[in-house]
Amino acid sequence: MIKDNIEKIRLRISQVCAKHKIDPGKITVLCVTKGRSVGEILEAVNVGINHLGENRVQEAVDKYKFISQVCWQMVGHLQSNKVKDALGVFDLIHSVDSVNLAQEINKQALKINKIQDILLEVKTSPEISKFGFKEEILADACAQIEKLKQVNIKGLMTIAPAVDSALDARPYFSRLRQLRDQFNPGWLLSMGMSDDFEVAIEEGADIIRLGRAIFGR
Repeated sequence: MIKDNIEKIRLRISQVCAKHKIDPGKITVLCVTKGRSVGEILEAVNVGINHLGENRVQEAVDKYKFISQVCWQMVGHLQSNKVKDALGVFDLIHSVDSVNLAQEINKQALKINKIQDILLEVKTSPEISKFGFKEEILADACAQIEKLKQVNIKGLMTIAPAVDSALDARPYFSRLRQLRDQFNPGWLLSMGMSDDFEVAIEEGADIIRLGRAIFGR
């Protein structure tokens, strides 16, 4: 089932890319492994998935022992007291949502002589439960974080609110693209999940975060 699901996802990506003249090679499928077994994850890896995303640091640490030959990325909310462990596993942290967190990453990365790639999480929706920088403080936050020598901003990430139709997520993806173009057109955009990734690709996503679409409910 997992292999079939991935083949269907690749077909959907190629179709939306062809329609909008987008290079499908620029789209990274990040397989979100929250709550999934090592066996399930290896099924995905064995059919060419080489980017894995995890919501919880300890869960990633446990799985990394068995699956270390891929690019691991942190997509969940990261607490400062988990940063040290996170740096031992993750190549890219999507969910940097405060200057303080970036400073702690910088501090811990210095200890192990690592330059940590990060994305800045932006709160594009009004939902109280969502984390991320508000737009009005993003410029100041970028300026402060860019001074940190062990941290490298690679782009922006957002989570669209739950909507009735994937099309309703478009304004949130479009806004993130506008912000990216304003700050650094070369940055990556991480946006779009199982229910709305095609719309995210249309709006410029470089990384789409898929869990249920790959593994099923």
